[in-house]
Amino acid sequence: MKASEVKKRIVALRTEIEKHRHLYHTEDTPKISDEAYDALVRELTELDPSSVIPVGGKILEGFVKTKHLVPQWSYDNVFGFDELKRWDERNRKILSPSFRGGDVRSTTGGVLEYCCELKIDGLKIVLTYQNGKLVTGATRGDGSIGEDITENIKMIKSVPQTISDKRTIVVVGEVWMKKSDLEKINTERQTVGLAVYANPRNLAAGTLRQLDTSIVASRDLQVFCYDLEIVNPLHASGEGGSRREPGEVFETHEQELRFLKQNNFPVNNKTKTVSTLEEVQSFVDQWIPLRNYEEYAVDGVVIKLNDVTLREVLGHTAKSPRFGVAYKFPAEEVTTVVENIDIQVGRTGVLTPVAHVTPVLVAGSVVARATLHNQDEVDRLDVRIGDTVVLRKAGDIIPEILQVLKDLRPKSAKKYTLPDTCPVCDALVSKKKGGLGDDSVALYCMNRKCPAQSLENLIHFASKKAMNIVGMGEKIVEKLLNEGLIKTPVDMYSLKKADLESLEKFGDLSASNLLESLETSKHTTLQKFLFALGIHHVGEETADLIANTFSWRNNADLFEKMVHTTDEDLIKINGIGTTVAESFVDYMNDAERQEVVKNLMDILVFEKPEKADVKNLKLAGKTFVITGTLETLSRDEAKALIKKHGGKVSSSVSNNTDYVLAGEAPGSKYDEAQKLGVKIIDETGLTKMV
Repeated sequence: MKASEVKKRIVALRTEIEKHRHLYHTEDTPKISDEAYDALVRELTELDPSSVIPVGGKILEGFVKTKHLVPQWSYDNVFGFDELKRWDERNRKILSPSFRGGDVRSTTGGVLEYCCELKIDGLKIVLTYQNGKLVTGATRGDGSIGEDITENIKMIKSVPQTISDKRTIVVVGEVWMKKSDLEKINTERQTVGLAVYANPRNLAAGTLRQLDTSIVASRDLQVFCYDLEIVNPLHASGEGGSRREPGEVFETHEQELRFLKQNNFPVNNKTKTVSTLEEVQSFVDQWIPLRNYEEYAVDGVVIKLNDVTLREVLGHTAKSPRFGVAYKFPAEEVTTVVENIDIQVGRTGVLTPVAHVTPVLVAGSVVARATLHNQDEVDRLDVRIGDTVVLRKAGDIIPEILQVLKDLRPKSAKKYTLPDTCPVCDALVSKKKGGLGDDSVALYCMNRKCPAQSLENLIHFASKKAMNIVGMGEKIVEKLLNEGLIKTPVDMYSLKKADLESLEKFGDLSASNLLESLETSKHTTLQKFLFALGIHHVGEETADLIANTFSWRNNADLFEKMVHTTDEDLIKINGIGTTVAESFVDYMNDAERQEVVKNLMDILVFEKPEKADVKNLKLAGKTFVITGTLETLSRDEAKALIKKHGGKVSSSVSNNTDYVLAGEAPGSKYDEAQKLGVKIIDETGLTKMV
C-alpha cells in the first residue's frame, strides 16, 4: 500500500477496533469473534507498532464504580512458537544483569520453569477479602476501576463467602457458563422469541451484569480462580505503604494455586509446570483438539514464569505484565482483504465464485482463496472486491467468507456479479431444476463438454476416495488432458509408457509407477466406481447405498441392471430421495455416458461386497457418523468395521444418527452431535461394541 493508503487504513482500523472493543467489554454484545478482533489488532500493530489498544470497558449505568486494590493487567498474546521464543528471549535479556552474564535461572538455583494454564473464555472477576469475608466482587473494568457486582458474585455457589485467612487478599478468577447450560437457556429464549446468546462467554458476562440477582442465581455460573495478592493493610486503607503483605511469601505460582485450593477456591486442575519452551508447545498442541471436549470454552493457554520473585524483577509494560503471555490457539476465524473474485467451474458444471484474499494464516494453514458459494451468498454478504472480511475455516470445511466489515470498506470497492456465460467455454449458464421442480440457487455451465468440467471429472475419477490412482494428481491429469492423451477415464487405462515419458519431468520410474497404479486400480468395489463416475448428488455414502442393492453374475449383467434401474427402484432404498434417484437415472440413460461406463466395466474387476457377519450383527439398525482423525483406524477401515457388523455410516449428523465416532480435531460434526444429544464415542468405544 502507498503511504497515504496506510494512514487511512490505520485510522479506519482504530475506529473499527474501538467499536468492537466497546461492544465486547461494555455492552456484552460482540458482533465479531475474539479471533477476528485479534486479527484486526495484529494488522494495526503491524502497520503502526506504536499503537496501544486499551483493554476493558466503561462502567454501565446502574453499577457503582470500585477502585481495585491491585491493578488488573491484561496479558499480551502470542500466536506461534517463534513469538513465544521472542517473549522468552526478551525476559531473559531483562533478567540477565541480575545473573552477571550467566544463565538466567530461578531464584532457588534451578532452571526457569513455566506454568501452563488453560485460558478460559469467560469474564474476569476480582474478589477482595478482608478479615475472612468477601467484601467486594468486581469486574475488571479498565484495569484500575471496575463495576461493583458483589451481590451477583455472592450468587455463584462455588465462590467462598468466607475464608479462614484474615488478611486482605485479592483473588482473580474467570466466570464461565457450561456449554450445556448455554444450549438450554438459548432453547428457552427461542421459544419466547428472544435473541440467543452467541457463546458461553456472552451469557456469563450478560448474567453477571444483571441488576436482578435472582436471574444470576438461576443460571448456575461457574468460576475458576488463578491468581491472588496478599495486600498490606496500609495500602488497602489508602494510607500508603507497600502493597505486598510481609509474612507469607509465595516463591512459585504453584504455591499460589495450592493456597487457593486450600482455601476452597475452585481452581482448574488442567495445569502443568514445565522447564522448556518445547514442553510448553507440546502442552498447547495437546489442548488444541482437546478443548472441544470441555464444558467450558478455551481459547488458548496462559504461560507464566513459575518464579514469583523474578516476576517482580521483570515488571510490566504500559498495559501488560512481562512474566506471562497468552498463547492463542490457531484461529479458525481471521480478517483479511478480498483482492479479487473469479469463477471456478466444477465437475458438474456449477459456477462457484471464489474470493482471492490477502494470504492469511487460519486453522494452522495459509489461505489465499475462499468460496463464496453462489450469487445469492455474494448478495447476502454484500461482499465486494476491496472489502475487509472475516474468513472462517473450521475442521475440514473449505475456507469461506463469514462476514464483511463494512466500516472498513474503501470507496474503490467493486460489486461482483456472476457472468451470463461460462468463463472457460463461453457457453450459456443457467439454473438447474431440483428433484421437486424447484430452481437451484447455483448457476451451471450447460456445455457438458466444457474443458473445465472434463478436467475436474478426470481429477475426481483418479482421486484417493474414488479409483485411488496413485501418481495421477491434478497437475498430471491436466498435462495428459492438454496433450490430448486422455479425454475420458477410459483413456487412462490405454496409456503407454512412451506416452508418459513424453511429458515434461516424467521419467522412466515415474511412468512405471503410474502404470502399475493404474493396473492396481482395476480391482475395486462397485461403490468406489459409482462414486468415481462423479454423478451429481451421488457421494460416497449414497454410492454405497446404491451399490448394495445390486447383485450380479458378471459385469455385463451388472451393466444391464444399472442402465435399466428406475427412479422407483432407487427411491425404495432407505436414504435415497427423489433428487438422487433422478440424477442417477438421467446419468445412466445418457448414451454417451453409457458408452464410457460400459467400456470401463469391460476393464474393471469388481470385488464382491463383504457380507455382514450374520452371527454377530451387533450394530444392526445403528447409524454412525465419523469425524476427526482416528488413532489406529483409517476412515475407510472404520466404515468397513461398522458395516461388517450391520451398521450404517452417514456423512452428516441428524436426529437419525445413533453414534458419532470422534477422533482428534472432530470439528463441527462433534458440536452438532452435542446439540442434538447424539452419543459420542471414540475408537475404544466402537471396538467394545463389536
